[in-house]
Amino acid sequence: MTEDPMPDAARTDRIVRWGQSPRNLREALRKSVWIVIWLVFLSSPVHDLVSGGHRPAAAAAGWVGLAAFVAVYLTLVFRHMGKAFTGTLAVTLMVIALGALAVVLCLTLGAPWLGLFVYVSVACGTTFPLRVSYWTIPLTAVVMLLVGLHGGEEEARNLVLLVVLIGFAMTGVRQLVRTTIELRKARATVAQLAANEERLRLARDLHDLLGHSLSLITLKSELAGRMLPDHPDKAARQVADIEQVSRQALVDVRAAVTGYRRLRLAEELAGAQVALTAAEVTADLPAEPGLDGVPEETESALAWALREAVTNVVRHSGARRCTVELVRRQTLDGPVLELSVEDDGSGGGSGGPGNGLTGLAERLEKAGGSMEAGRARHGFRLVARAPLEGGRTSVGAAGDPVGSGA
Repeated sequence: MTEDPMPDAARTDRIVRWGQSPRNLREALRKSVWIVIWLVFLSSPVHDLVSGGHRPAAAAAGWVGLAAFVAVYLTLVFRHMGKAFTGTLAVTLMVIALGALAVVLCLTLGAPWLGLFVYVSVACGTTFPLRVSYWTIPLTAVVMLLVGLHGGEEEARNLVLLVVLIGFAMTGVRQLVRTTIELRKARATVAQLAANEERLRLARDLHDLLGHSLSLITLKSELAGRMLPDHPDKAARQVADIEQVSRQALVDVRAAVTGYRRLRLAEELAGAQVALTAAEVTADLPAEPGLDGVPEETESALAWALREAVTNVVRHSGARRCTVELVRRQTLDGPVLELSVEDDGSGGGSGGPGNGLTGLAERLEKAGGSMEAGRARHGFRLVARAPLEGGRTSVGAAGDPVGSGA
């Protein structure tokens, strides 16, 4: 199976950037190159000018007209591709100017300039609303046919289908970019709502757990205070009750926040994908890791290992590719879940293990697991293992993958 060289998240981010202003010189150059390669249809006008078939004055006017046409076209497409129509008069006038230049140049310089109508169609498809694009694109083709009657009817007929198809194709590209942007915004909103819901859940749990306990502690404290002068023995019993209620409240609060604080491997894998993509590191991660029956302590320990490893890849390694594998293995000590993170970078230096890896090793050791980290054949590799409880997880042959990106 051929592996897709670009993760879905990276591809999505690339599509989104077409519909937004470039953030840096690299993005501006990337967008410019993508637009400039479509100037291939200018080869006929350029060849017509350099062939010497026109008088010097006509050729000079042709170069000026062509430069103005290209400048208007690039301004329209570069600034408005994938964006909603702003409704400004300037955009409409620029498209009209583009069409007028195409008509004038074709009528004065001949049939080789009919290819300019391809760019007029593209401009209509990328800047106008869909309902306007649906009639301006065919109108562009009709105008080209009419201009072709002046001396290039055959060339106009050969280009009419291309003008229509490219124009409508650009409306599809624009809709794809806009839809991708809207989906990303919706996903961010859903994530924010989920985070808010989790905060509300924790607030409700703490209120339910502590409200009764603190009220009881307050009442017993007041009662013990009144009993203390005359009945110290009864006051002591109230203090003992206060201690018992306080201890139970502490246990309940710890139980409530455990689920809130515990890391989950599925969430960390999703976060790793986002972090690596943002750092322009090609990520190969398990698509759907099967974690049924994995003990909470094991999952949490490996989630911390994944977070630490990905953080090192992003910040220190200078890697261009990172591969994450999650497999179940049968060892002499019993079944284990093994997490492997390997990159093609430098490993962040030649010194000893940092505080992050040291703390991670201690966390895994506490969970009954182990960790190995060091140079690999093409980069740096971290392997973390944590035990699977016997009978709770069905363990296949050694190296049975838990999740696969295939």
